[in-house]
Amino acid sequence: MICLAPHDTNPKPRAQPGPCEGLKRTNSGSEPDKLPLIRGQVLNKTAAFTAQGSRIPSCLSLRAIGKNCYPVPTTSDRSFEPCGVQRQVQLRDSKQPERSSALRSISNSAKERPIVGLGERVYESTKLAALFDVLVDRGCPAGEILRNVNLTMDEVHSPKSRISLAELMTACKNAIRLSNDPHLPYRTGTSIHLSAYGMYGFAILCCPDFRKAMAFAELYHALAAPLATIEFTEEDGVASWVIEPNARAAIDPQVYRFITEMQIGIHISLMRDIMGPAFTPDQISIAYPEAHDFGLPADQIGCRLRFASRTNQIIFRSAWLDQSANLGNKTTYPAVVALCDDLLNDLKSRIGVAGEIRALLLGDITNPPTLAAVAKLLEVSDRSLRRQLREQGISFRGLLDELRMQIALKYLRTTRLANEDIALALGFSDAANFRRAFRRWTNKSPSEIRGE
Repeated sequence: MICLAPHDTNPKPRAQPGPCEGLKRTNSGSEPDKLPLIRGQVLNKTAAFTAQGSRIPSCLSLRAIGKNCYPVPTTSDRSFEPCGVQRQVQLRDSKQPERSSALRSISNSAKERPIVGLGERVYESTKLAALFDVLVDRGCPAGEILRNVNLTMDEVHSPKSRISLAELMTACKNAIRLSNDPHLPYRTGTSIHLSAYGMYGFAILCCPDFRKAMAFAELYHALAAPLATIEFTEEDGVASWVIEPNARAAIDPQVYRFITEMQIGIHISLMRDIMGPAFTPDQISIAYPEAHDFGLPADQIGCRLRFASRTNQIIFRSAWLDQSANLGNKTTYPAVVALCDDLLNDLKSRIGVAGEIRALLLGDITNPPTLAAVAKLLEVSDRSLRRQLREQGISFRGLLDELRMQIALKYLRTTRLANEDIALALGFSDAANFRRAFRRWTNKSPSEIRGE
């Protein structure tokens, strides 16, 4: 028997910057922003940059497609303290296998995640239905819950219904307006269980060990109508989930907090579904100050809450991952993963040519290809490409602005990069042009976003 308590970590000296890593300027110029180098899919983490033909400082000049690199803010908040709530749990010492071993059996088709626009109605209504049910149980009018959401009451729980991330965010705004329950976001999240996620949830349940479950949940998260990006890490006996709401949510601080706390509730609910009801994190770190309108219930979560941190993070002992996955099945798991691959392919087909264009634009957002260049890469004529975009109700310029806006919001929220650096990274000639475009996109200035 061991006492589940936070891992005691000693501060380690920062490694020397590699060729793609360096010091970034801040608005004040008092201290440079240091961004570590990681690898992964664009927009599931942060913005992409390119070195070729770029006017960006060399420390920002990176490419971010496939296995190439790009900078992001630190995603690990390891300086946590005792939670004040300790549980005696039968846990073995953590084996801590390499992260890659947990990914080995995951299909390669999940590595190329679809890049979905906020307005594309391609997701099942699982999260909307959970929020709808919680609000209805509290006496909120159904019509008000669904205001500006293009669904009827009868369609909320239909497996055939499809919604967009924008509509889901609208429902969150309606919930903030309608309810005075201080724990509504967390309660909504914990009402969602693996059974609500169809094949995605069943695959997590069938994973033969918990590390595979974590890896699968992250790689196939596109199937879960993601209002936030999630990233799992494990190091020195400590595991964590980093949660960052959709960049568009950064425009409204209340929506940002609502999505963060709902996603924390979802994570804790799903972890308890597969690891048992005793699962309790050691600490939850939040990237904003404690608020008074709504917040996380520390007594229900069972651990310490740390506010105004660098990231939103759920931290727990790796020993939880060493337990036996009693519901896992090595025979069923590959078959269910194959079904999830089919669902991902279906999602990609539903977003159509817009998803392919987004991927190409992100390959060099600083010097984005023209419509003619994209058409050539996709082996279609300019006229055909314009027609396909019109059929989806999207313009080429609109796609580029959408990506630039999301990247700008991500950097304004999670880094201290100066506006001049962000402007250059996004292909603007100067900070003034960037500020004008940003206000056109969001009706706010970059400084307003930083100050929230």
